[in-house]
Amino acid sequence: MSAVPGLQADCEELLGAFQEADTVRFERFAELWRERRFHTIFYGRIRALERNKLTKKTLEVAQQYFLPPYAFQIRVGALYLLYGLYSTQLCQPKQKIRIALKDWPEIRRFQQDLINSQHYDAAYIFRTLRLARAFHFTAMPKLLNYRTKKKIQENEFKEEFKEPSNRVNSLITNDVLEELMNIHDHYQKMKCVISADKSRPDKALSLIKDDFVSTLKHITLEHQEWQQNRMKLFLNAKETDEMLNKKEEGNLLESEGSERANALARIKYKSYSAVVEASKSRRHRQVKLESSESGSNYGKSLSRSKKASRRPQLARKRDSLGIKGEMQVGKETVTQHIGMPIITEENSDEEASAYSYGWRAGCLGERGPCRGKRLLPNLSMSSQAVL
Repeated sequence: MSAVPGLQADCEELLGAFQEADTVRFERFAELWRERRFHTIFYGRIRALERNKLTKKTLEVAQQYFLPPYAFQIRVGALYLLYGLYSTQLCQPKQKIRIALKDWPEIRRFQQDLINSQHYDAAYIFRTLRLARAFHFTAMPKLLNYRTKKKIQENEFKEEFKEPSNRVNSLITNDVLEELMNIHDHYQKMKCVISADKSRPDKALSLIKDDFVSTLKHITLEHQEWQQNRMKLFLNAKETDEMLNKKEEGNLLESEGSERANALARIKYKSYSAVVEASKSRRHRQVKLESSESGSNYGKSLSRSKKASRRPQLARKRDSLGIKGEMQVGKETVTQHIGMPIITEENSDEEASAYSYGWRAGCLGERGPCRGKRLLPNLSMSSQAVL
């Protein structure tokens, strides 16, 4: 029914607990709501689009229990559930409860039953929803799209929430029994009038039993008790079947796991038993012999080729080392050219030392005759061109 996992199960669990409470008071439903923290069902959706979709789906799931063929107590619980969900939703503007026009007469009859039965708290909740304009009246129960072929899923009704279909109770109601009682009393009076003894009717006129109405009422009550006991037995049998199915599944899983473990153990045993183990003192010798025997010819040829090619390789390594040394020297000169100006060979060592001292003094700002100045030597034209 719902695309949100666990949504319908949570609603059914709350309504089932309300049904077990055997009451239709809103106070008891509010306690069950707070115990389960049902208002947090809308938490976790950050985006507005996701919140709207979740709220619509939640109201749709709860609305299906508000209509027949569910029992009166379940319908009252669904009304309270719709009120709680509508009041605690996080959407702005609020999402409304979708009601088809064909279902509205049945809802109005349900409201009148609440008033007649003096369930004023439920009637007040319904009136509050109407004044808050919480209902969205539509032509169809679900949204239809143009030229779309989509299989409409039928609602799976929970048997525990259904009102038991009883032909006897639908035919023999309290009003019918009261009417039969009045007719039977009037019939007894008429028999006394036409009888010789006015105090009691003649036996010839006794076509039906005197306790006809009381017997019929007693039989009806016995039928109701039998139906309730049958429903309880059905629920108990369903629970036992579920328990047995869980036990069978657990046994099957255990048997499959044991069979697999045994098969793996057999395979390991066969693979390990086929290997011939050598003694600990000869294992390394065996490996060396096998390797020397198998690769003796190949080793000899490799040793010869290595000896022949060792000398030219050494020469090549020396050449490559010399080339690398020259490259490194060249790199060092390049880095020196980048870091400092080029000093030509015409300058003496004293000029170079003076130049370096003047450079440091000018850069660091030392005290002395060259403070704050950069001492540059007399450079040749070639060095100036390089700069």
